[in-house]
Amino acid sequence: MASVSWLLLALGANPVVAPAQAPQQAPADPKVAVATVLDDWHRAAAVANEPRYFAFFTPDAVFMGTDGEERWTVDQFRVWAKPYFTKGKAWSFKSVSRNVFFSKDGQVAWFDEALDTPNLGPARGSGVLVKDASGWKIAQYNLSVPIPNDLMGEVTNRIATYSKTKAATPPAPAPKPAPKP
Repeated sequence: MASVSWLLLALGANPVVAPAQAPQQAPADPKVAVATVLDDWHRAAAVANEPRYFAFFTPDAVFMGTDGEERWTVDQFRVWAKPYFTKGKAWSFKSVSRNVFFSKDGQVAWFDEALDTPNLGPARGSGVLVKDASGWKIAQYNLSVPIPNDLMGEVTNRIATYSKTKAATPPAPAPKPAPKP
């Protein structure tokens, strides 16, 4: 789970600025409504507005980070992210293109987006939103870093080596209990 820490630190800090106001009325076009939610969610992170950022998630949402071990409930993700929001320096993702699709009943949307980030470079996000009485909520978000096919062999070899090294490293010893007085 440490790689999300690295990832967000690599994205750089943004100065705290006044948060943008949430839209007052949902747009009539459902694609615009979903895009508005996702764009405002990204803006909330960029200005370190923790309440607004996490209000966009469903209570049972899942955030998938770039590391294969990063599958967090929204509550776990919030605990991890709190120090960044508290410092006023969260992360900045800007969608440069997005595709949105809907279930036949119009209550579920799924999307993929190309992201521009300050220090990570190109990234991707994808996920699922569900519509409730208050509007669209993020039920799942997947963050990924695209790897060019020409680099795939090198990257997968490095990941395999890293995984073997990590598996061979014994866990740190448990702290000894404090002596009783």
